[in-house]
Amino acid sequence: MIYLDHHATTPCDPAVLEAMWPWFSERFGNAASRSHALGHTARAAVEDGRAAIAAWIGCSPKEVVFTSGATESNNLAILGTLRAQGRGHAITVATEHSAVLDPFEALRSAGLQTTVLPVDGAGLVSPQAVIDALQPETALVSVMLVNNEIGVLQPVAQIAAACRERGVPVHCDAAQASAVAVDVDALGVDLLSLSAHKVYGPKGVGALYVRRRRPRQDLTPLQYGGGHERGLRSGTLPVPLVVGFGEAARRVVAGHEDGEPVRISALRDRLLAGLSDRVAGVALNGPAVHRAPNNLNVSIEGVEAQALLMAVRDEVALSSGSACASETLKRSHVLKALGLSGARAQSSVRFGLGRTTTEAQIDRVIEVVSGAAEQLRMLGVE
Repeated sequence: MIYLDHHATTPCDPAVLEAMWPWFSERFGNAASRSHALGHTARAAVEDGRAAIAAWIGCSPKEVVFTSGATESNNLAILGTLRAQGRGHAITVATEHSAVLDPFEALRSAGLQTTVLPVDGAGLVSPQAVIDALQPETALVSVMLVNNEIGVLQPVAQIAAACRERGVPVHCDAAQASAVAVDVDALGVDLLSLSAHKVYGPKGVGALYVRRRRPRQDLTPLQYGGGHERGLRSGTLPVPLVVGFGEAARRVVAGHEDGEPVRISALRDRLLAGLSDRVAGVALNGPAVHRAPNNLNVSIEGVEAQALLMAVRDEVALSSGSACASETLKRSHVLKALGLSGARAQSSVRFGLGRTTTEAQIDRVIEVVSGAAEQLRMLGVE
């Protein structure tokens, strides 16, 4: 099986598994237990993982709050900020993940005002559109760094700079940023969400960066019961998962230093060129340049995506969009926001390249997908 669905999840790195294993067995202490050595050892491991994540995104370890994943981080950032600010307006973008759009819907249901901004045909939101949407009551702007379906890189730094001048905090969902640089100071954001299983770490753990300086970002917690994570997220910390997340963060940094994004980008371009040469009617969805190295989303004219995925599923793992959306078989709201026709959206396929993807695999995927597409056309399956 050739796995090209790395946006949905990534395989846990063997080094991550090795780092976690002792914390499931002989080092089983609760990190909140301060009366014995097992607790102190667990606490030290948690802080080591926290430091590794902080080093990855360029912040203080005290600004890293552990959660169960990016969905919880997004909810804490959005709902927690609105509750703490006491103001009733928030801004986001139409192509955000449901883990952002659904909390915004919850705000609307609670009677608060929200603005959902459109994007252009490449999936980019205009910084000027964000500025124009700001109101005196605006408490938060939430813009993702990398889109999970079309890989578009949003102008987060420009948006954050404009918002900071106006005293409005910015949240960024960076769950899909495994192949791009993440620096919270360079981005200028006040809150940033991460998820371990998107960066070759374990499922069930994530983090929220919460700025503590210049200026301090205030949050109201969503759950109570023990005051863990400086009172922002109560609950016993999963020490093995935190250790794994820390190791995954170190390996992300090492991969960037070794030029891994450049390698993956070249493979992505090879895939697009190969498909375009072998199959007529291949159209790129999303931007050609402002795009994450590991993402390719194309539509193949006259070939229904679900039929294509079924045809290649024994050899290639692909998807037609967000794993969350596939649970309900909804039409992609991201492609709809780009203004694509229903037929083009229904024929879209997402390729998510990863750390273990090879040139030989890409060549085989070109062969398998192009062959399946032509066969489906011959059979008249649309």
